[in-house]
Amino acid sequence: MFWRKKSKSARPTRGVRLIAYGLILVGIGAGIWAGFLWHNQAGETVPPPLPQMLAPQESATPAPVAKPEPKVVAAYQVAPTLPKFISIPAIGVGKTRILSLGLTSDGHIAVPSSSYDTGWYTGSAKPGDSGAMFIYGHVAGWNTGGIFYNLKKLKPGDNIIVTRGDDTTYTYTVDSLKLYPVKDVDMNAVLAPIDPTKPGLNLMTCTWDIVGGKSEFNNRQVVFASLTS
Repeated sequence: MFWRKKSKSARPTRGVRLIAYGLILVGIGAGIWAGFLWHNQAGETVPPPLPQMLAPQESATPAPVAKPEPKVVAAYQVAPTLPKFISIPAIGVGKTRILSLGLTSDGHIAVPSSSYDTGWYTGSAKPGDSGAMFIYGHVAGWNTGGIFYNLKKLKPGDNIIVTRGDDTTYTYTVDSLKLYPVKDVDMNAVLAPIDPTKPGLNLMTCTWDIVGGKSEFNNRQVVFASLTS
């Protein structure tokens, strides 16, 4: 009888073992990344970056536009929960249309093309909601003063009334005013309520000196207000 000698099982070479370890590490990394994506998709997404300040070409003095007739303003309609009109009795601003405006293609906040209208940034709060509603208006047009020409004259305690699309009105009271050089506008402040415990309304316009050859102002006036009723 012949006995057959058992051969030793072949062991993987060192190179094969290194490749295997590498594949394991790649698999672990892919799993961690997939988990991160799932975690974000579950609702805990990273907050989007803040929009940039008004683009120079957007903040320039708008071209001449005819003032809308009262009946045209009165007929203006928006969705029930969106801002429709703004009025500021202390500086003579009567019922004025609020246009819904988003971002330009390069990420700047868009502004109204008319000096007779204001613009609500659609990435900000709606009337009465938590957070801050941001509304921009021009200080001047080529042929007239802008709707926010006297914004800098507002004082703490003055009222600002916003009418929603369903004709519900909200009264905000001015807390403070701040002047920013155009290159130093604090967008974290501009898009946040001055009082975190109350819904806010922040208004902005251009002001101060005109930049030579650009029909653009070198400062921004911001009014911070909070909801009172």
